[in-house]
Amino acid sequence: MHYSKAAARTYFLEQRNSLNAAQIEQWSLDIANQVTAMPLWNADIFHLFLSIPQKKEVDTEPLLTLLQGKDKSIVCPKISGPNQLQHFLLTDQTKIKIHPWGIPEPTGGIAIQPDQIDVVFVPLLGCDHQGNRVGYGGGYYDRFLNQCRKDVLRIGLSFFDPLPQISPVEPSDIPLDYAVTPQKVWAFSRV
Repeated sequence: MHYSKAAARTYFLEQRNSLNAAQIEQWSLDIANQVTAMPLWNADIFHLFLSIPQKKEVDTEPLLTLLQGKDKSIVCPKISGPNQLQHFLLTDQTKIKIHPWGIPEPTGGIAIQPDQIDVVFVPLLGCDHQGNRVGYGGGYYDRFLNQCRKDVLRIGLSFFDPLPQISPVEPSDIPLDYAVTPQKVWAFSRV
């Protein structure tokens, strides 16, 4: 079954809006546990978004704790302009401020270039069986992922299983390598 991006966005938003706090907490922990078995622990620099609780996003706090426990370098995004992100190393000194859109982001610090990053955890509403993502439609991550190395691992975090197919797919759309849900890690092949 084909879904347009708009229909897929509506579907995933309705599903997410129906979740309660206990489900979000448990499923976010389940997602972090799924990540522990993935083949990515030789990587050093991990890019992780900080969640917006009001939007019922996957809570990345358990994943952050996991990465810190494995002594990985963690990089967080900051909106720096229209459809532009900057990336800063998360340290004990990093100050986090809430962007007007509700996004927790670092105020500054040690800047990291996209081509230095090994793994990107991608925020999304959902995806399809080919790894095509549906987000909020701003294009921030498509531009960012285009700046990363070709071998960067792109891992989407979602509470929901992929849909069969989302179309159309634009040339600028960057697919995922994996999607992690509370029940499973979905792997997608790169064409």
